Amino acid sequence: MTPDTAPERHALADRLQEAKVLAHPKWRAAVEAVPRELFLRPGVFLPTDGGRWQPATTLGTAPEVWAEIAHRDESLVTQLDGHLTADQAVETVPGVPTSSSTTPVTVVGMIEALDVEDGHTVLEIGTGTGYSTALMCHRLGEDNVTTIEVDPGVAARADAALEAAGYSTWTVTGDGLLGHPRRAPYDRVIATCAVRRVPHTWVRQTTPGGIILTTLAPGSWAYGTGLAKVTVNDDGTAEGRIIGESSFMQARSQAAVPLAGDLSARTAYADSEREAKVPPTLLEEWMPAFLTQLAAPGAQLVRAVLGDGTPQLYLFDAERESFAAFAENGSGWTVRQGGPVALWDDIERALIAWQAAGRPDISAMRIRITPSSHTYWIGDGPALRWEHRLV
Repeated sequence: MTPDTAPERHALADRLQEAKVLAHPKWRAAVEAVPRELFLRPGVFLPTDGGRWQPATTLGTAPEVWAEIAHRDESLVTQLDGHLTADQAVETVPGVPTSSSTTPVTVVGMIEALDVEDGHTVLEIGTGTGYSTALMCHRLGEDNVTTIEVDPGVAARADAALEAAGYSTWTVTGDGLLGHPRRAPYDRVIATCAVRRVPHTWVRQTTPGGIILTTLAPGSWAYGTGLAKVTVNDDGTAEGRIIGESSFMQARSQAAVPLAGDLSARTAYADSEREAKVPPTLLEEWMPAFLTQLAAPGAQLVRAVLGDGTPQLYLFDAERESFAAFAENGSGWTVRQGGPVALWDDIERALIAWQAAGRPDISAMRIRITPSSHTYWIGDGPALRWEHRLV
Protein backbone atom coordinates (compact mmCIF):
# COMPACT_ATOMS: atom_id res chain seq x y z
CA MET A 1 0.00 0.00 0.00
CA THR A 2 1.36 3.42 -0.97
CA PRO A 3 1.72 5.63 2.10
CA ASP A 4 0.19 9.07 2.27
CA THR A 5 3.10 11.49 1.82
CA ALA A 6 1.14 14.62 2.79
CA PRO A 7 3.29 15.13 5.93
CA GLU A 8 6.48 14.95 3.82
CA ARG A 9 5.05 17.43 1.29
CA HIS A 10 4.07 19.88 4.03
CA ALA A 11 7.51 19.55 5.60
CA LEU A 12 9.11 20.16 2.20
CA ALA A 13 7.03 23.30 1.73
CA ASP A 14 8.12 24.51 5.18
CA ARG A 15 11.80 24.00 4.30
CA LEU A 16 11.41 25.78 0.97
CA GLN A 17 9.72 28.69 2.69
CA GLU A 18 12.49 28.86 5.28
CA ALA A 19 15.01 28.87 2.41
CA LYS A 20 13.16 31.91 1.01
CA VAL A 21 12.44 30.34 -2.39
CA LEU A 22 8.74 29.64 -1.73
CA ALA A 23 6.65 32.76 -1.15
CA HIS A 24 3.41 32.75 -3.16
CA PRO A 25 0.59 30.85 -1.42
CA LYS A 26 -0.54 29.29 -4.72
CA TRP A 27 2.92 27.80 -5.27
CA ARG A 28 2.91 26.52 -1.70
CA ALA A 29 -0.44 24.86 -2.39
CA ALA A 30 1.11 23.21 -5.45
CA VAL A 31 4.09 21.86 -3.48
CA GLU A 32 1.75 20.48 -0.83
CA ALA A 33 -0.53 18.88 -3.45
CA VAL A 34 1.91 17.25 -5.90
CA PRO A 35 3.42 13.92 -4.73
CA ARG A 36 7.05 14.04 -5.83
CA GLU A 37 7.42 10.28 -5.39
CA LEU A 38 5.16 9.65 -8.40
CA PHE A 39 7.69 11.41 -10.60
CA LEU A 40 10.63 9.22 -9.61
CA ARG A 41 9.33 5.94 -11.02
CA PRO A 42 10.73 3.39 -11.67
CA GLY A 43 13.54 4.54 -9.38
CA VAL A 44 16.63 6.66 -8.84
CA PHE A 45 20.38 6.27 -8.63
CA LEU A 46 22.01 7.31 -5.35
CA PRO A 47 25.71 8.29 -5.37
CA THR A 48 28.21 5.95 -3.72
CA ASP A 49 31.98 5.89 -3.29
CA GLY A 50 34.17 5.72 -6.35
CA GLY A 51 31.78 7.62 -8.60
CA ARG A 52 29.38 4.68 -8.84
CA TRP A 53 25.59 4.70 -8.46
CA GLN A 54 23.33 2.57 -6.27
CA PRO A 55 19.88 1.88 -7.78
CA ALA A 56 16.87 2.42 -5.54
CA THR A 57 13.53 1.40 -7.04
CA THR A 58 9.94 2.06 -6.13
CA LEU A 59 9.13 -1.64 -5.81
CA GLY A 60 12.39 -2.65 -4.14
CA THR A 61 12.41 -0.01 -1.40
CA ALA A 62 10.34 0.10 1.78
CA PRO A 63 7.51 2.63 1.37
CA GLU A 64 8.65 4.83 4.25
CA VAL A 65 12.22 4.84 2.93
CA TRP A 66 11.03 5.67 -0.58
CA ALA A 67 8.94 8.57 0.78
CA GLU A 68 12.03 9.91 2.57
CA ILE A 69 14.21 9.62 -0.56
CA ALA A 70 11.58 11.32 -2.72
CA HIS A 71 11.42 14.39 -0.51
CA ARG A 72 15.11 14.92 0.05
CA ASP A 73 16.54 18.37 -0.58
CA GLU A 74 18.75 17.13 -3.39
CA SER A 75 18.71 16.28 -7.08
CA LEU A 76 17.91 12.64 -7.75
CA VAL A 77 19.39 10.98 -10.83
CA THR A 78 16.80 9.03 -12.83
CA GLN A 79 18.84 8.00 -15.89
CA LEU A 80 22.47 7.19 -16.70
CA ASP A 81 24.22 7.29 -20.06
CA GLY A 82 21.10 8.26 -21.96
CA HIS A 83 19.27 4.96 -21.42
CA LEU A 84 19.84 3.17 -18.10
CA THR A 85 17.11 3.41 -15.45
CA ALA A 86 17.26 2.11 -11.89
CA ASP A 87 14.99 -0.87 -12.53
CA GLN A 88 17.51 -2.15 -15.11
CA ALA A 89 20.40 -2.31 -12.60
CA VAL A 90 20.77 -4.86 -9.82
CA GLU A 91 23.95 -3.52 -8.21
CA THR A 92 26.08 -0.40 -8.15
CA VAL A 93 26.99 0.80 -11.62
CA PRO A 94 29.21 3.47 -13.21
CA GLY A 95 27.68 6.05 -15.50
CA VAL A 96 27.08 9.68 -16.42
CA PRO A 97 23.76 11.24 -15.31
CA THR A 98 21.62 12.24 -18.28
CA SER A 99 18.28 12.89 -16.58
CA SER A 100 17.32 13.82 -13.04
CA SER A 101 14.70 15.24 -10.75
CA THR A 102 16.22 18.57 -9.85
CA THR A 103 16.44 19.58 -6.21
CA PRO A 104 13.13 21.14 -5.10
CA VAL A 105 14.81 24.35 -3.96
CA THR A 106 15.94 24.94 -7.55
CA VAL A 107 12.64 23.90 -9.16
CA VAL A 108 10.51 26.05 -6.89
CA GLY A 109 12.94 28.95 -6.95
CA MET A 110 12.76 29.02 -10.74
CA ILE A 111 8.99 28.84 -11.04
CA GLU A 112 8.62 31.56 -8.41
CA ALA A 113 11.05 33.70 -10.45
CA LEU A 114 8.91 33.15 -13.55
CA ASP A 115 6.41 35.73 -12.21
CA VAL A 116 3.35 33.93 -13.56
CA GLU A 117 -0.18 35.23 -13.15
CA ASP A 118 -3.52 33.47 -13.43
CA GLY A 119 -4.34 32.73 -17.05
CA HIS A 120 -0.75 32.78 -18.28
CA THR A 121 0.38 30.17 -20.80
CA VAL A 122 3.77 28.52 -20.21
CA LEU A 123 6.12 26.61 -22.48
CA GLU A 124 8.47 24.33 -20.56
CA ILE A 125 11.62 23.12 -22.33
CA GLY A 126 12.75 19.84 -20.78
CA THR A 127 9.96 17.88 -19.11
CA GLY A 128 12.36 15.57 -17.27
CA THR A 129 10.46 13.67 -14.61
CA GLY A 130 7.42 15.95 -14.99
CA TYR A 131 7.47 17.20 -11.39
CA SER A 132 7.88 20.87 -12.29
CA THR A 133 5.26 20.38 -15.02
CA ALA A 134 2.80 19.13 -12.42
CA LEU A 135 3.49 22.09 -10.13
CA MET A 136 2.71 24.48 -12.99
CA CYS A 137 -0.40 22.52 -13.99
CA HIS A 138 -1.67 22.79 -10.42
CA ARG A 139 -0.97 26.53 -10.33
CA LEU A 140 -2.13 27.54 -13.83
CA GLY A 141 -4.37 24.71 -15.03
CA GLU A 142 -3.19 21.93 -17.31
CA ASP A 143 -4.56 23.58 -20.46
CA ASN A 144 -2.12 26.45 -20.01
CA VAL A 145 1.05 24.35 -19.81
CA THR A 146 2.93 22.89 -22.80
CA THR A 147 6.03 20.82 -22.09
CA ILE A 148 8.71 19.45 -24.43
CA GLU A 149 11.08 16.53 -23.86
CA VAL A 150 13.74 15.40 -26.34
CA ASP A 151 14.05 11.85 -24.94
CA PRO A 152 11.00 9.69 -25.84
CA GLY A 153 11.59 7.30 -22.93
CA VAL A 154 11.81 10.13 -20.43
CA ALA A 155 8.71 11.73 -21.93
CA ALA A 156 6.73 8.49 -21.64
CA ARG A 157 7.61 8.11 -17.96
CA ALA A 158 6.72 11.76 -17.31
CA ASP A 159 3.36 11.36 -19.04
CA ALA A 160 2.57 8.29 -16.92
CA ALA A 161 3.50 10.16 -13.75
CA LEU A 162 1.44 13.20 -14.71
CA GLU A 163 -1.56 10.98 -15.40
CA ALA A 164 -1.09 9.21 -12.05
CA ALA A 165 -1.05 12.62 -10.37
CA GLY A 166 -4.25 13.61 -12.15
CA TYR A 167 -2.86 15.95 -14.83
CA SER A 168 -3.04 15.86 -18.62
CA THR A 169 -1.14 18.58 -20.45
CA TRP A 170 0.23 19.40 -23.90
CA THR A 171 3.30 17.15 -23.97
CA VAL A 172 5.53 17.20 -27.04
CA THR A 173 8.44 14.89 -27.81
CA GLY A 174 11.12 16.47 -29.98
CA ASP A 175 13.94 18.97 -30.04
CA GLY A 176 13.26 21.32 -27.16
CA LEU A 177 15.67 23.89 -28.57
CA LEU A 178 13.21 24.50 -31.39
CA GLY A 179 10.42 25.32 -28.96
CA HIS A 180 6.90 24.48 -30.05
CA PRO A 181 4.57 26.76 -32.00
CA ARG A 182 1.31 24.90 -31.37
CA ARG A 183 0.06 27.38 -28.79
CA ALA A 184 2.46 30.25 -29.32
CA PRO A 185 2.93 32.94 -28.39
CA TYR A 186 3.43 32.00 -24.75
CA ASP A 187 3.45 34.37 -21.81
CA ARG A 188 6.34 32.53 -20.20
CA VAL A 189 9.08 30.15 -21.38
CA ILE A 190 11.11 28.16 -18.85
CA ALA A 191 13.95 25.74 -19.63
CA THR A 192 15.07 23.04 -17.23
CA CYS A 193 18.32 22.37 -19.07
CA ALA A 194 21.41 24.50 -19.65
CA VAL A 195 21.98 26.10 -23.06
CA ARG A 196 24.95 27.91 -24.58
CA ARG A 197 22.60 30.48 -26.07
CA VAL A 198 18.91 31.28 -25.97
CA PRO A 199 17.50 29.99 -29.28
CA HIS A 200 15.76 32.84 -31.03
CA THR A 201 12.87 30.45 -31.65
CA TRP A 202 12.03 30.90 -27.97
CA VAL A 203 12.03 34.67 -28.35
CA ARG A 204 9.72 34.50 -31.37
CA GLN A 205 7.33 32.21 -29.48
CA THR A 206 7.08 34.54 -26.47
CA THR A 207 4.60 37.38 -26.40
CA PRO A 208 6.07 40.92 -26.13
CA GLY A 209 6.44 41.64 -22.43
CA GLY A 210 6.73 37.92 -21.73
CA ILE A 211 9.58 36.33 -19.80
CA ILE A 212 12.13 33.65 -20.72
CA LEU A 213 13.94 31.91 -17.87
CA THR A 214 16.83 29.56 -18.60
CA THR A 215 20.23 28.48 -17.37
CA LEU A 216 23.02 29.84 -19.57
CA ALA A 217 26.35 28.07 -19.91
CA PRO A 218 28.12 30.19 -22.56
CA GLY A 219 30.89 27.62 -22.87
CA SER A 220 29.09 24.37 -21.95
CA TRP A 221 30.76 24.04 -18.55
CA ALA A 222 29.01 21.98 -15.90
CA TYR A 223 29.40 24.81 -13.39
CA GLY A 224 29.96 28.55 -13.58
CA THR A 225 26.52 28.91 -15.14
CA GLY A 226 23.84 31.53 -14.57
CA LEU A 227 20.06 31.74 -14.48
CA ALA A 228 19.06 34.25 -17.15
CA LYS A 229 15.77 36.10 -16.91
CA VAL A 230 14.97 38.19 -19.97
CA THR A 231 11.91 40.10 -21.12
CA VAL A 232 10.93 40.00 -24.79
CA ASN A 233 10.62 43.37 -26.53
CA ASP A 234 8.24 44.43 -29.30
CA ASP A 235 11.08 44.39 -31.86
CA GLY A 236 11.90 40.69 -31.32
CA THR A 237 14.87 41.25 -29.07
CA ALA A 238 15.08 40.35 -25.38
CA GLU A 239 16.94 41.92 -22.49
CA GLY A 240 17.46 41.19 -18.82
CA ARG A 241 20.08 39.88 -16.47
CA ILE A 242 21.55 36.86 -14.77
CA ILE A 243 19.58 36.60 -11.53
CA GLY A 244 21.76 34.04 -9.78
CA GLU A 245 23.79 30.86 -9.97
CA SER A 246 22.09 27.87 -11.53
CA SER A 247 23.11 24.35 -12.45
CA PHE A 248 21.31 22.09 -14.92
CA MET A 249 22.36 19.33 -17.27
CA GLN A 250 23.35 20.51 -20.72
CA ALA A 251 20.81 20.38 -23.52
CA ARG A 252 21.98 17.27 -25.36
CA SER A 253 22.29 18.94 -28.74
CA GLN A 254 24.54 21.64 -27.29
CA ALA A 255 26.69 19.61 -24.89
CA ALA A 256 30.43 19.77 -25.49
CA VAL A 257 32.17 16.59 -26.61
CA PRO A 258 34.65 15.52 -23.87
CA LEU A 259 38.30 15.68 -24.87
CA ALA A 260 40.03 12.38 -25.46
CA GLY A 261 43.53 11.21 -26.28
CA ASP A 262 46.99 12.10 -25.02
CA LEU A 263 46.67 15.54 -23.43
CA SER A 264 50.42 15.92 -22.97
CA ALA A 265 50.93 15.37 -26.71
CA ARG A 266 48.39 18.10 -27.44
CA THR A 267 50.49 20.55 -25.40
CA ALA A 268 53.94 19.41 -26.50
CA TYR A 269 54.67 22.48 -28.61
CA ALA A 270 54.00 25.83 -26.99
CA ASP A 271 54.44 29.25 -28.58
CA SER A 272 55.00 31.05 -25.30
CA GLU A 273 55.67 30.48 -21.61
CA ARG A 274 55.31 32.97 -18.76
CA GLU A 275 54.23 33.51 -15.19
CA ALA A 276 50.43 33.57 -14.82
CA LYS A 277 49.18 36.86 -13.39
CA VAL A 278 46.09 35.12 -12.00
CA PRO A 279 46.17 31.57 -10.59
CA PRO A 280 44.17 29.12 -12.73
CA THR A 281 42.69 27.67 -9.53
CA LEU A 282 40.50 30.79 -9.51
CA LEU A 283 38.45 29.04 -12.21
CA GLU A 284 37.16 26.66 -9.55
CA GLU A 285 35.01 29.55 -8.28
CA TRP A 286 31.59 30.08 -9.86
CA MET A 287 31.84 33.67 -11.13
CA PRO A 288 35.38 33.36 -12.56
CA ALA A 289 34.23 30.19 -14.35
CA PHE A 290 31.33 32.12 -15.87
CA LEU A 291 33.64 34.94 -16.97
CA THR A 292 36.03 32.42 -18.51
CA GLN A 293 33.25 31.06 -20.69
CA LEU A 294 32.40 34.58 -21.83
CA ALA A 295 36.02 35.38 -22.67
CA ALA A 296 36.72 32.02 -24.35
CA PRO A 297 33.41 30.24 -25.05
CA GLY A 298 35.09 27.33 -26.85
CA ALA A 299 37.52 26.53 -24.04
CA GLN A 300 37.25 23.43 -21.87
CA LEU A 301 38.98 23.12 -18.50
CA VAL A 302 40.64 19.75 -17.95
CA ARG A 303 42.22 18.46 -14.74
CA ALA A 304 44.81 15.71 -14.96
CA VAL A 305 47.55 14.03 -12.92
CA LEU A 306 51.00 13.24 -14.26
CA GLY A 307 52.64 9.88 -13.71
CA ASP A 308 54.54 11.23 -10.70
CA GLY A 309 51.29 12.46 -9.09
CA THR A 310 51.74 16.11 -10.02
CA PRO A 311 48.37 17.80 -10.70
CA GLN A 312 47.99 19.53 -14.05
CA LEU A 313 45.44 22.00 -15.38
CA TYR A 314 44.73 22.57 -19.07
CA LEU A 315 42.48 24.77 -21.16
CA PHE A 316 41.73 23.52 -24.66
CA ASP A 317 39.82 25.20 -27.47
CA ALA A 318 39.42 22.46 -30.07
CA GLU A 319 37.70 24.68 -32.62
CA ARG A 320 40.51 27.24 -32.59
CA GLU A 321 43.20 24.58 -32.03
CA SER A 322 44.65 26.44 -29.07
CA PHE A 323 45.65 25.46 -25.55
CA ALA A 324 46.97 26.74 -22.23
CA ALA A 325 48.79 24.39 -19.85
CA PHE A 326 49.51 25.30 -16.24
CA ALA A 327 52.10 24.04 -13.75
CA GLU A 328 52.93 25.17 -10.23
CA ASN A 329 56.45 26.55 -9.95
CA GLY A 330 56.87 27.03 -6.20
CA SER A 331 55.93 30.73 -6.14
CA GLY A 332 52.90 30.65 -8.42
CA TRP A 333 51.85 29.18 -11.74
CA THR A 334 53.54 28.99 -15.12
CA VAL A 335 51.35 29.04 -18.21
CA ARG A 336 52.40 27.62 -21.57
CA GLN A 337 50.24 28.60 -24.55
CA GLY A 338 50.02 27.31 -28.08
CA GLY A 339 47.91 27.75 -31.19
CA PRO A 340 46.59 30.79 -33.04
CA VAL A 341 44.79 32.18 -29.98
CA ALA A 342 46.43 33.01 -26.63
CA LEU A 343 43.57 31.59 -24.56
CA TRP A 344 44.87 32.55 -21.15
CA ASP A 345 45.62 36.13 -22.21
CA ASP A 346 41.94 36.70 -23.03
CA ILE A 347 40.72 35.00 -19.86
CA GLU A 348 43.27 36.69 -17.65
CA ARG A 349 42.24 40.15 -18.88
CA ALA A 350 38.62 39.41 -17.99
CA LEU A 351 39.51 38.12 -14.52
CA ILE A 352 41.78 41.08 -13.75
CA ALA A 353 39.08 43.54 -14.89
CA TRP A 354 36.56 41.73 -12.71
CA GLN A 355 38.85 41.92 -9.67
CA ALA A 356 39.47 45.63 -10.33
CA ALA A 357 35.68 46.19 -10.40
CA GLY A 358 35.38 44.77 -6.88
CA ARG A 359 34.60 41.16 -7.78
CA PRO A 360 30.85 41.65 -8.49
CA ASP A 361 28.77 38.50 -8.29
CA ILE A 362 26.93 36.90 -11.17
CA SER A 363 23.74 38.90 -10.54
CA ALA A 364 25.53 42.02 -11.83
CA MET A 365 25.63 40.54 -15.34
CA ARG A 366 23.27 42.01 -17.93
CA ILE A 367 22.34 40.34 -21.21
CA ARG A 368 20.77 41.42 -24.50
CA ILE A 369 19.60 38.93 -27.12
CA THR A 370 19.09 39.65 -30.82
CA PRO A 371 18.67 37.27 -33.77
CA SER A 372 22.40 37.55 -34.48
CA SER A 373 24.11 37.90 -31.10
CA HIS A 374 24.15 37.65 -27.32
CA THR A 375 25.78 40.60 -25.55
CA TYR A 376 26.85 40.37 -21.89
CA TRP A 377 28.11 43.23 -19.76
CA ILE A 378 28.82 44.48 -16.23
CA GLY A 379 28.83 48.23 -15.71
CA ASP A 380 29.58 50.74 -18.45
CA GLY A 381 33.20 50.02 -19.34
CA PRO A 382 34.43 47.92 -22.30
CA ALA A 383 36.63 45.62 -20.18
CA LEU A 384 33.63 43.66 -18.88
CA ARG A 385 31.64 43.44 -22.10
CA TRP A 386 31.42 40.49 -24.49
CA GLU A 387 29.50 39.96 -27.72
CA HIS A 388 28.92 36.40 -28.91
CA ARG A 389 27.97 36.44 -32.57
CA LEU A 390 25.58 33.67 -33.66
CA VAL A 391 26.05 33.98 -37.41
